[in-house]
Amino acid sequence: MAEKKSRVGDAYVQLKEDIRSNLMPPGFQAPEPEIAERLGMSRTPVREALIRLEAEGLVELIPRRGARVLPIKAEDMQEIYQILTALEPDAAAHLAARKPTFDDLAPLREATDEMEQALEAGDLDRWAEADDRFHITLLELHGNRRMQSFVSALYDQAHRARIVTLRLRELPVRSTQEHREILDRLATGDVEGTRAVFRQHRERAATELLKILENYRLPQL
Repeated sequence: MAEKKSRVGDAYVQLKEDIRSNLMPPGFQAPEPEIAERLGMSRTPVREALIRLEAEGLVELIPRRGARVLPIKAEDMQEIYQILTALEPDAAAHLAARKPTFDDLAPLREATDEMEQALEAGDLDRWAEADDRFHITLLELHGNRRMQSFVSALYDQAHRARIVTLRLRELPVRSTQEHREILDRLATGDVEGTRAVFRQHRERAATELLKILENYRLPQL
């Protein structure tokens, strides 16, 4: 049983990463045996992994036709960012209210430093990963496991859209500055300032992303 669970977990992690990084891009479709062969695994763990990914809104299972990676739609991203804008600023504000220590915030500083370094190097993929790590770590520090699990699934969907559109927008200089501002507010325990800057960050990012999705024909959607 433990071995089967491990195989399912391995299939799930690999498929999710391929979807997040667009190695399996929006619209990609293949029968389950082909996907299993791609991973070098048997069909059973791959099937169970695909069921998990379907529940997370990343794929759909089509009878007798396999699995299809769901397209990136502007209306889906609008809903996702509305939820993130409602939840994340309050989570950050609650963290600020606890007066986090210098050591508590070390992972957020590391992620922000890496975003700045990646931007200077022109490495947008590295920047996006550091950006994700900042948001995920903040929720871990907040400590609400149910919120973390729910929002992480939204991050996976939003990450695909960001990777596809990242090179269609201006360099994320402002976004990087906003992360530094959020970190500075957290460090001083500024509850309302943290909430305001985080909300502004999500609202601006949503506006920018949706404009691109609505005005560009993205590949394989």
